[in-house]
Amino acid sequence: MSIIAALIIGAIAGWLAGLIVRGAGFGLIGNIVVGIIGALVAGYVLPALHITLASGTLGAILDATIGAVIVLVILSLIRRA
Repeated sequence: MSIIAALIIGAIAGWLAGLIVRGAGFGLIGNIVVGIIGALVAGYVLPALHITLASGTLGAILDATIGAVIVLVILSLIRRA
């Protein structure tokens, strides 16, 4: 996957995660970073749990969104502490 595609998928995943976890968005650049980190988290967590989702671009967006939601929930818990 190219860097541009990873940034676009990260941005979409971060934006979707920001919608799912209300009040935890970080703006466009922050959402891209959260989406990319979320993709890395999902790339580790989902296979460890033996969860296989769709493949291709849609699957990458779905995986990254799940990971980004996990990252946003953790970040919002850290902010509250």
